[in-house]
Amino acid sequence: MRPLVHPAMADVRPEAILHALSDPVRAAIFARILRTGCVEACSAVSALGDRVIPKSSLSSHFKVLREAGLIRSERHGVEMRNHSRWDEVQARFPGLLPAIINAYAAESGTEAGTATGP
Repeated sequence: MRPLVHPAMADVRPEAILHALSDPVRAAIFARILRTGCVEACSAVSALGDRVIPKSSLSSHFKVLREAGLIRSERHGVEMRNHSRWDEVQARFPGLLPAIINAYAAESGTEAGTATGP
């Protein structure tokens, strides 16, 4: 099995975060991880609204989020546990994540409200 890439927070770039969250599916996945604290299976986010996301696409989305420094993924047997790195990102780039997540919430009319962290 290939090792998972988790950049050190000092290596995380704001443009990587902006790119990762520019895709509405990835933003929704990240918001779900924020709400739940941990997503243990791709199937937990395979249905976003009325769309069903194929597993191969989900794997790609999780990889982009992980390599941007937004999530930490850990293998536990056959499942992958995904946790938000909100606090670390917030410490490095104060206000960036709340601004992005709140903009998506306002646009989509979701109950996410004001993002303040996990």
